[in-house]
Amino acid sequence: MMSPKRILKVLPTIGILMFIAIYAYASHLYPGGSLADVNSAGFDWLNNHWCHLMRENALNGVQNKARPVAIAGITMLCASMIIFFFQFANHFEKNRNWNITIKVSGTLGMLSACFIFTIYHDIMTSILSVFGTLVIIGMLRALYKKRLIFLMVMGVFCILIVAMNNYFYYNENLTQYSPIIQKIAFILILSWTVFLNLTITKNELKNGIE
Repeated sequence: MMSPKRILKVLPTIGILMFIAIYAYASHLYPGGSLADVNSAGFDWLNNHWCHLMRENALNGVQNKARPVAIAGITMLCASMIIFFFQFANHFEKNRNWNITIKVSGTLGMLSACFIFTIYHDIMTSILSVFGTLVIIGMLRALYKKRLIFLMVMGVFCILIVAMNNYFYYNENLTQYSPIIQKIAFILILSWTVFLNLTITKNELKNGIE
């Protein structure tokens, strides 16, 4: 059985897995309506954004039962990611300025993500994109110095997918495709986070750090 300290080390991964489960459950509760058809039934994985699950009313006008579940899910994810950013900075980044940059940018980005469901959705999304990009740049710098090339390349793809997601979301001619890009971004970024979290845990256990 894993000790409490070891469980704490993989808490970000546990949080991500729980978020995925909550995401799936919330999508099951979503009444209906998507970018393609406001009268459609249920959650359309190709045409609904994650934030649609957090609306008071679904796009079809029906009260959205998925809202409290989705908000709980995003809160759990953001808390897990904040823990991860602190873990990453302490493990990989010895430069004080960059260490603080990763922690602060990661925290601010995740706090803004927690309020995406409010009327300030677009503002929070922009803040998340800015600080998210900054924290990824700081992480790429640290991974490059450690010569962890595979993980660094994954991070580069994360930046590209975040940029693409924003471009599709704010471009009226491409908005219809943004839900797909968003889900690809989720998969890539969360997979990268899990890889890094498990790498950190493995290294610390190998070095006898409890």
